[in-house]
Amino acid sequence: MDVVTYRDVGSAPPKPVSEDWIAAAFCPPDCRKEAQQAVLAESDQLTAELVAADLIVIGAPMYNFGLPAQLKAWIDNIVRVGVTFGFDRSRSGEPYWPMLPLGKRLVILTARGDFGYDHGGRLAGMNLVEAGLKIPMAYIGLHDTNTVAIEYDEFADGRLMASIAAAEVAVDHLVGRLLASDPAGN
Repeated sequence: MDVVTYRDVGSAPPKPVSEDWIAAAFCPPDCRKEAQQAVLAESDQLTAELVAADLIVIGAPMYNFGLPAQLKAWIDNIVRVGVTFGFDRSRSGEPYWPMLPLGKRLVILTARGDFGYDHGGRLAGMNLVEAGLKIPMAYIGLHDTNTVAIEYDEFADGRLMASIAAAEVAVDHLVGRLLASDPAGN
């Protein structure tokens, strides 16, 4: 049986990372004091949800070309040394490595006020939403990513309606592809 975990970071945002959070996260787990464990409790819950998930679906509106602050706080809480990425300065070559289990998939559903933010589009270089999600998620090991976007929101005309219809078709196709690629039907 599939388990669905729903987290609305817009209405219940994670606490932003603080100096105390950083000190606790970089402290070896067996040396953490009770107060440090308390500071990391929310992050522990968020990373446990991420590790348990096979499919992560993120709804991310574009706010001034980037991510909402609440979503950025979630990312800051789940990109965590020793939990979702490893770090060893004595390691030859790359001192960082992803720690998420293989096989996870990410779906980004986004809405944009203007148009032309896709690769090769007139505003592609300003699409910090997808980069702001794909880069940190790949850093921790989530490379299988699909994006569906609605554009023209600010125009509120036929172009918006056509974009919504195209996004609905794209989501249906994506669901079909995801189900077809998962022999267990998860």
